[in-house]
Amino acid sequence: MKIIKENGLLYTKNLGRRVWSHKWLYVLLAPAILYYVIFKYWPMYGVVIAFKDYNVFKGINGSEWAGLEVFSRIFKNANFWSAVRNTLVLNLTSLCVTFPITIIVSLMLNEVLSIKFKKISQSLLYLPHFISWVVVAGIATNLFSQRNGTINNLIVNSGGQAIPFLSSNGWWIFMYVVLNLWKEVGWGTIIYLAALTNVDETMYEAAYLDGATKFQRLIYVTLPAIKSVIVTMLILQVSKMMTIGLDAPLLLGNDKVMGVSEVISTYVYRLGIQNAKYSDSTAIGLFQSVINILILFLADKFAKLIGEEGII
Repeated sequence: MKIIKENGLLYTKNLGRRVWSHKWLYVLLAPAILYYVIFKYWPMYGVVIAFKDYNVFKGINGSEWAGLEVFSRIFKNANFWSAVRNTLVLNLTSLCVTFPITIIVSLMLNEVLSIKFKKISQSLLYLPHFISWVVVAGIATNLFSQRNGTINNLIVNSGGQAIPFLSSNGWWIFMYVVLNLWKEVGWGTIIYLAALTNVDETMYEAAYLDGATKFQRLIYVTLPAIKSVIVTMLILQVSKMMTIGLDAPLLLGNDKVMGVSEVISTYVYRLGIQNAKYSDSTAIGLFQSVINILILFLADKFAKLIGEEGII
């Protein structure tokens, strides 16, 4: 048995003995490994459906190869590019609104001196995150429906005209962003508030002694201290530009706003589940994942160019 020295510690060259010496750590790690193997890596085999003329009865192995024919068919479909455009528009709009407001809300909560009021405020902000989009869509319909919606009833009774909040393209995008903001802004503050607790208090004291106002301390002390966290969160958000949840667009959308509410997830749902075009839906999912990975690498590269560490 050969003994090797690594990082100041002695190990046996035999890998089996080294694993056995840390067996309980591997036992603790086993459930996580099994989870990723069974639910993350093994299903990746299904990606080959994107390159086959998939037949449910023949299965994956029995279906004939189609090569890139499926992708060619998808890219020639105008509905696909419309769904891509809508996905990017909704994600970019939500990002431009939700991301800065989340940071602002975190900074405001951090300045609250009353612990009791701070906890109550945080609880009220976190609560919408746990409400299902089914419930949110129902509330939105009751409030903003053009016919018999609570808000429109108030507007009409005041002498105004009903506003098509959920049946006009522009208003629908506005409502989607507002509802998404209301639902997720509180949950997004958790990481920023955790980062703010690590800001060195002596820096605030030094800035105060130098005559800096509260706003100046916020700009020149607080924000630079959490800059790396902000950049990391931005990279993670940008890397999901081609991904959007199925529930919100599907539940809030209707025939009148299909031009803006039909996103990739709803398009894949209708294509794969309703029309049973499994090869096409799998190819779209693969395309979506590849684009997200490319965006992630580009965002990480940009972060490193401006002096941040990035996440890769």
